[in-house]
Parts: sequence; structure tokens; C-alpha cells
Amino acid sequence: MNPNITNSGIITNKGQTKVNQSAIGPGAQVTLGRFAESTAARPTGVGVITVLSEEANAVREVLGLHRVRKGELPFMEGNVDVRGRDIHIAAIRTLKMGPRSTMATFQQLRDHYSPTVIALTGIGGGIHSDAAIGDVVITNRVVYYDQRRETPDGPRYRGDALEAPAAIGHALNSYFTDYGEPAVLDDEETGDQYRVHTGPIGSGDALITDSDSHIIRYLTGFNEHTRAIDMEGAGLSEAFHEQTGKSAVRGWVVVRGISDDASEHRSYDHHQLAAQRAAKVLKTLLPYLPIDDDTHG
Repeated sequence: MNPNITNSGIITNKGQTKVNQSAIGPGAQVTLGRFAESTAARPTGVGVITVLSEEANAVREVLGLHRVRKGELPFMEGNVDVRGRDIHIAAIRTLKMGPRSTMATFQQLRDHYSPTVIALTGIGGGIHSDAAIGDVVITNRVVYYDQRRETPDGPRYRGDALEAPAAIGHALNSYFTDYGEPAVLDDEETGDQYRVHTGPIGSGDALITDSDSHIIRYLTGFNEHTRAIDMEGAGLSEAFHEQTGKSAVRGWVVVRGISDDASEHRSYDHHQLAAQRAAKVLKTLLPYLPIDDDTHG
């Protein structure tokens, strides 16, 4: 062999050589990995999680989204122009109610869209005197109430509070600086006004229909400013807390329209109203969220 010859690649003198996943020529490169990663779309600005049909329809209507299927998952997409910012949105419903399905949905948004921020949007029960039916609560703090020890004297709760990153807190501060705290918004459809509050919410697997529940007493004792309860906020905040990898979401926020008072008088009468107002408040919040420029439409 001539010692002055340098070869890089594959040389075949006899027989056949098959080359798969190859690149030929100066500067050519082969990158091996999951197909989904190699064909990933531009990162999305905000991912939206809903649970009920009223919530999903409200988000689709208010944000102007359209249906997009990715494999077996029915997402909704669209671009929202708010206060000079054109923000790409991807939304999906959870398969079921509760924190576990919410954690799975969080990962589905990460896998298919890599959103910068994920917003959980829909209805909740008000447990504070300030949170009237039809009002909206925006929060970056969730108290998970399900951890407890059962004793003969009753449950002993071991709540776990999770908070979104400081960038989300600054975004909410800016929002309420501009809109007032509480914010007072006009509902053009009903002609009424409603208030937008901020403060912690409680979250767990229980559907509460008792205003004197041990859980409500625990939550208001944990933080007197706890405004509302839901069943999915704990799943969102925990999924964010435990995520790993390059496509990590940078922040989360929960927007809950108050549909009932979590008492025995709870009904479905105000679901549509609360879902619509939550979606409208989310739209006003979008330009304040910490979203990178390359996630805009």
C-alpha cells in the first residue's frame, strides 16, 4: 500500500457494500437519533392544557386555534397576535381528570412542541371570599394537599407547595401592575364585569363538594390567601419540577375561572362562563409571559 494515501470512509475491493444513513462529500455529516427529534418543528411559545370539553372549546374559540393531529394525539394550534406579539400556541386536552393524566399531557406537549411556557386553563372551585363565581384566578403557586397521614383523630396533612420560576412571578407582577390588583375586566358578551385575582390554589385528586371539608380548612390554614382548588395544578407543577432534558419547559402558570364554591351546592351551571373567562384572561396574559423570540409565528 502506498504510505502517502489517506482514506476516510469505506473502501470495497470485492463483493458488495451497502451504506445506510450515510453522507458523501466534504463537510457531510450523519446525525443518528430519534426521527421525531430530527424533524422537530420550531419550538412553540405557549402550550395550553385543558381538561373539560367546555375548556377546550373556549380556548379554541378565544385563541382561534385549529385541529392538528400528530400521530394519535389531537392537538390544536394557532398564532395569536396580542399587543404586537405574534405567539405560537399548541393546546391539548388531558385524557382524564386529575394530576396523573396532566403529567402525561405535559410530556406530550414537550415531545411534540417544546413550549417555553405551559398554561393550565379552565375552571376551578373558589374557596376564598374574594373569589366569586365568574371571577378568574391566575397563579404560579400550587399546594398539593393529598399527602397525609390518617389517624383516629382525623387526617394529618403534609402539604407540598410548588412555585413556578421567578420569571413567571415577574410576568404576573407586570400583568397586575398594568391591569390593577385585582384586575377588573369587562365581559362583552354578558355586559358584566369580573375580577382577576392572584394567589395560591390547592390541588389534588379529590373532587370537593363540601365547604367545611378537612381539605379546605387545611388549605386556608396553610395560606390564608389560597383562592381556589382544582385537580390538575399539582400534576402540572410536579411534571415541571421533575422534567429533564434539552427541551425542558421554562415555566408554568394556572388560569382558573371560578365556576362554583366547592360546596354541596356545586353545579355545572357556570362551567361555560368560567371556561370562557379563563381563556380570555389567558389571552391577555400571553404577551407578559417569558417567551423567546424564535417561538413567535
